Amino acid sequence: MHISFAAPAAKIQAGSWVVAASEGSVLLPAALKADKASGGALLRGLKVSRFTGKSGQLLEVLAPAGLSVSRIVLVGLGKPGALDEKGLETIGAQIVARLHTLGETTATLEVDAPKGSKVKAGEIAAHLAFGAKLRSYTFEKYRTRNLDEYKKRLGELLVIAPDAAAARRAYAGLDAVANGIFLARDLVNEPPNVLFPAEFAKRVKALSKFGLKVEVLGEAEMKRQGFGALLGVGQGSVRESQLVVMQWNGGKKKAAPVALVGKGVCFDSGGLSLKPGAAMMGMKGDMGGAAAVTGTMLALATRKAKVNAVGVIGLVENMPDGGAIRPDDVLTSLSGQTIEVLNTDAEGRLVLADCLTYTQRRFKPKCVVDLATLTGAIVQALGYEHAGVFSNDEKLVQRLRDAGVHTGERVWQLPLDPCYDKMIRSKIADVKNIGGANSGSITAAQFLLRFIEDGTVWAHLDIAGVAWQDHEHRVQIPSWGTGWGVRLLNRLVKENYEN
Repeated sequence: MHISFAAPAAKIQAGSWVVAASEGSVLLPAALKADKASGGALLRGLKVSRFTGKSGQLLEVLAPAGLSVSRIVLVGLGKPGALDEKGLETIGAQIVARLHTLGETTATLEVDAPKGSKVKAGEIAAHLAFGAKLRSYTFEKYRTRNLDEYKKRLGELLVIAPDAAAARRAYAGLDAVANGIFLARDLVNEPPNVLFPAEFAKRVKALSKFGLKVEVLGEAEMKRQGFGALLGVGQGSVRESQLVVMQWNGGKKKAAPVALVGKGVCFDSGGLSLKPGAAMMGMKGDMGGAAAVTGTMLALATRKAKVNAVGVIGLVENMPDGGAIRPDDVLTSLSGQTIEVLNTDAEGRLVLADCLTYTQRRFKPKCVVDLATLTGAIVQALGYEHAGVFSNDEKLVQRLRDAGVHTGERVWQLPLDPCYDKMIRSKIADVKNIGGANSGSITAAQFLLRFIEDGTVWAHLDIAGVAWQDHEHRVQIPSWGTGWGVRLLNRLVKENYEN
């Protein structure tokens, strides 16, 4: 869907004309203009509807003869004082969802700033457009039949704003984030026979055209350096494991970067600790952390973020052939610590262990945030609404919380404590990779903490409940893969680490 911005015009030419009202059915100026142009059709429609102007309410009126538009759509903004960016994005998505249902091909969105709103007119236009774009996402590349059933017809959205140039500037950064989210969704949605580690690495390599510096380490180089934990996970697959390093240098020269680390298990069978069949479905998405890191790095590069950032993703398949690691095996990690493997389905933490060590030792970052679809236990604890956050730094936790509230990608802190650390003590090695039946998300985070070096500010996000959606689709997320994490990380960087 193509989105453009323009100043108010005397006449709207075609398609749906979307205007707004505040709570209490208070028509804003563009809505009054539309009502006058339609000979009072909008006010007549209000009298016979339940529309009150609450946030997200929609009222459609077919345009009478004499108007070149097909229909007028009235959208509710709610109480002016409660209007915020997140709410506007939801409204923008709701509008597009309805227009798709109607089969509309073009639309003009003319929403004024209501009196008492804390959000400026240009920002209102930009955030409505951002929500509209997020809803426009599709992933239909593998469909060959009944294509018309899935096709989204809305191809042109014109957003009217008093200061179109200001709206366009505000939207530019949001558009970069949307493209990063779309990339992350694409990666998670791809089937595992298409998106295996080498193909994932190839797609990241192609992002160098946006200014990212991309390096790919294959198995030979990782073996030379000592990536024993990551390579252990991948040794049961015929697909070669990869480590991909992305760098964006938009900040001061030699300034320490912000580091983002992602788990990239392109398919997780559980290895020899084989998952049940039902639990194996959807494990193409076990690289959601790597997808989020990749999407965020694209967003930072395309919006020219004034920060130095590095993204490191470990890409593997966890498969059960004759060469696979076994329960009771001991692996030597890049850090030198030995790991007793008691369950080969607790593999993501092994991948992250080596990625975290590599990132800290090479880049000396000012902070590290890792993302991983790490444990089913986090879903039991938090469901599908929050990611779990674990950290050794309360300031970083608060920054993540604030970013989550602003973007809607919310996090909830769980504890790290020596009493949980005791649960992963091994009888024969430095650490074991599981801690027992209880506190699974916490012991996984305690495992990762073993690989955080002194002085490193670190947070771990367990995103197993939010990286994809098997049930109800949220209005801004019309697909299985959510792209969760791109908005959160972009906001974290923008508000706290840019020059």
